[in-house]
Amino acid sequence: MSTQLHIPKPRIEDPRNAPTLRWGIMGPGRIAGDFASSLRTHTNQVLAGVGSRSGARGENFAREHHIEHSYESYEALASAEDIDIVYVATPHPFHVECARIALESGKHVLVEKPLAINAAEAEALSALARERGLFAMEAMWARFTPAADVIRQLLENGALGELQYFRADLGEYFAPEPGARLFDPELGGGSLLDLGVYLLAYDAFVFGGAPDQIDVSGNRAVTGVSADVALTLRHGAAISQLFTTLDARTPTEAFLKGANAVLEISAPFYAPSALTLRANDASSAVTERYAVRTQADGLCYEAAEAARCVAEGRTESRLHPLEDTIGTLRMLDRAEAMLD
Repeated sequence: MSTQLHIPKPRIEDPRNAPTLRWGIMGPGRIAGDFASSLRTHTNQVLAGVGSRSGARGENFAREHHIEHSYESYEALASAEDIDIVYVATPHPFHVECARIALESGKHVLVEKPLAINAAEAEALSALARERGLFAMEAMWARFTPAADVIRQLLENGALGELQYFRADLGEYFAPEPGARLFDPELGGGSLLDLGVYLLAYDAFVFGGAPDQIDVSGNRAVTGVSADVALTLRHGAAISQLFTTLDARTPTEAFLKGANAVLEISAPFYAPSALTLRANDASSAVTERYAVRTQADGLCYEAAEAARCVAEGRTESRLHPLEDTIGTLRMLDRAEAMLD
């Protein structure tokens, strides 16, 4: 018998409808450029300032992205009276330091992933944000796209039946050059912290929390950072298999099996162009397609979520609360320890 399947429509509002905030950017790097482009193209948010420890770099970034002011220190940016919220896009080891500077200056924060190098740092930052009554969120942009909302609805309404299996991969090729950040342990390098964070955060999104059990196998690069890592997670009777690497571009697809149906999430799974819901007996299938493909297209959604939360007086996002971020970092801490 054919099973009737339905993929719901996304409930995500147009990012242009979000309340307007004045944004400061800490760290004028590549992802900060994507963020600035996304805000300019897809929102009514205001790019009010950029802070850099290199004055020339900050000025060049401000000119390129039509940002009102350039500040020669993070402290100067954070203390500017016309900044409402700070987007922290510095290298991983400096996320907590920069977010603390912003919070102590009374600014809300959106902090690039991973929020911190480990769970203890994330817990301390979360406590500071609560103490100051300010909004704080990790910029896990895959949580806020229209496709993510569709997946959220499918999980909430039980369209797949009881979840049984999840598989995803995320690998990129990086030449192991001396001094490269991704191969430097002191700069938060390694596949787990840079790429695995997406996988473990997505696993928590799918299953609604941390796994009951985690098994890890893999190897390290010659510098000691995680390189190829395979993770097997258990959520009760359900199993997840995740793989990340610094040594190859992988398909970046994801597959979710339930008791009644499977969900195929096209590459890249964190910003899919298509979702296919298929009955387990292959009697029926339905596919929907989505426009978001790149960070420059998709980062606007996390900014809109932050703006709505701030306008509503909320200090955390219901879609990606800080406890989710801390839980993912706890898993990353465990995975790093198990890889030794």
